[in-house]
Amino acid sequence: MGNIFKVILGAIFAIAAAYYANTLMGNNPNGTFLVVAALFGAYMAMNIGANDVANNVGPAVGAGALTIGGAIIIASIFEAGGALIAGGDVVGTIKKGIIAPTAFGNDPMIFVYAMSAALLAAALWLNLATWLKAPVSTTHSIVGGVLGAGVAAGGLAVVSWGTMGKIVASWIISPVLGGAIAASFLYIIKTTMINKEDKIAAAKKIVPILVAIMSAAFITYLTLKGLKHVWKDITEVLSFLPHTKKPTIGVGLTFGLIGGVITFFIVKPRVASKVAGLENNRADLNKLFTIPLIFAAALLSFAHGANDVANAVGPLAAVNDALTHLTVSKKAAIPLWVMVIGGLGIAVGLSLFGPRLIKTVGSEITELDQMRAFSIMMAAAITVVIASQLGLPVSSTHIAVGAVFGVGFLREWLDSKNMQEKQEALYKEVEKLKALKAQLKACPDEEAAKKLELINAHKNQKRVVKKIKKAIRENYVKRGMVKKIIAAWIITVPAAAALSAIIFFVIKGLAA
Repeated sequence: MGNIFKVILGAIFAIAAAYYANTLMGNNPNGTFLVVAALFGAYMAMNIGANDVANNVGPAVGAGALTIGGAIIIASIFEAGGALIAGGDVVGTIKKGIIAPTAFGNDPMIFVYAMSAALLAAALWLNLATWLKAPVSTTHSIVGGVLGAGVAAGGLAVVSWGTMGKIVASWIISPVLGGAIAASFLYIIKTTMINKEDKIAAAKKIVPILVAIMSAAFITYLTLKGLKHVWKDITEVLSFLPHTKKPTIGVGLTFGLIGGVITFFIVKPRVASKVAGLENNRADLNKLFTIPLIFAAALLSFAHGANDVANAVGPLAAVNDALTHLTVSKKAAIPLWVMVIGGLGIAVGLSLFGPRLIKTVGSEITELDQMRAFSIMMAAAITVVIASQLGLPVSSTHIAVGAVFGVGFLREWLDSKNMQEKQEALYKEVEKLKALKAQLKACPDEEAAKKLELINAHKNQKRVVKKIKKAIRENYVKRGMVKKIIAAWIITVPAAAALSAIIFFVIKGLAA
């Protein structure tokens, strides 16, 4: 599908969203602003699908557990499902509380300009990041957008710098925690299975336990993050559940434990029957992790759709609320049509533009197989659960990409012995090269045959040295990608903020 055709399809979706918004406002004199916000919201949702969703399915694609087409189908269905089923009916209008409501002077139109600017700025930054093949946090993008518009409207005094400090801290906490957990699981897999002489017997014992832990982690994660918006509705139907505002960690862990135990007893006999036909090698054992990876991709996508759709629809819902009630509220209801724009927009963006980032996360940072991808997916769920209960600020994007980094760096560390052998081989070949160079220099010009032989030997030896040097330079984690991604993470908030401030003044000027 050509890029121009993709852009046209994306534009059709955004225009359709704007057209529907236009039908709702009737004779409202400010109805044009809802139309504009709907256009920006659809654009933002598509960019979330193009960039953020890659973290949920990229490892499974890179490992070969899913094709890109299969990943897009699964993620599109579960992202949209998560948004529409568990995305909630109310959203905070000022993302993360980073801006005081007084920034807008109780003027609903200033608030509308700010939210519209935040949406467009975040979407433009995500669009650029996707083009640059840099997976960035959509939450940080919209935070930057709200920050920039808020400062433009009310000055620096309206910013909650303590909250901003926590967001900055997440740039370090998220990837380090995700990387450490992913590396730990991969190390466990290597020491308990791969490094054993009888890998089949080890797999029969270890794989059911690992899959059960994964099931427990994902059920806990899904309960805490994917069901928090609809927990009140669930407890009304299932009255025996605690009637809390959202699921507690105790409820999440209980559900996870029950699910993990059930999974263990389901998986154990299946693994035992499957390993009977496998060879005693890593390549065959990788096959045991394919189905868990597919489930992980689906569950991560559902939780992401439920949790992160607010990045697209939150400001749009806030604009709708402000124009309907002509006031600035801390909370805004999310109409069904707004949630549909968010859910479908994510699916559309993923389908049209997602493969670019899926390839980056899945294969362009480090080489993945099913076991490595399994460790990454585990880390994605476990890190969010741990961090949320400790009150640590984290980003799901940074966690997932940090987990990819962690797996790659562990491979480098474990291969340090092999690297040492390469260094020793290089030293020997360099010595040979020096000796040949000395012989060539001392060889009289009249001994043409001997000199030609030495020249050829010298050329061949240079090729050998160059080859070994290249092997040493080739790291398991591509350093260029690491630098580019970290740079994109650091500038996400300020870049989105600067764009948003400029757009705010443009909108305000045009509306005057």
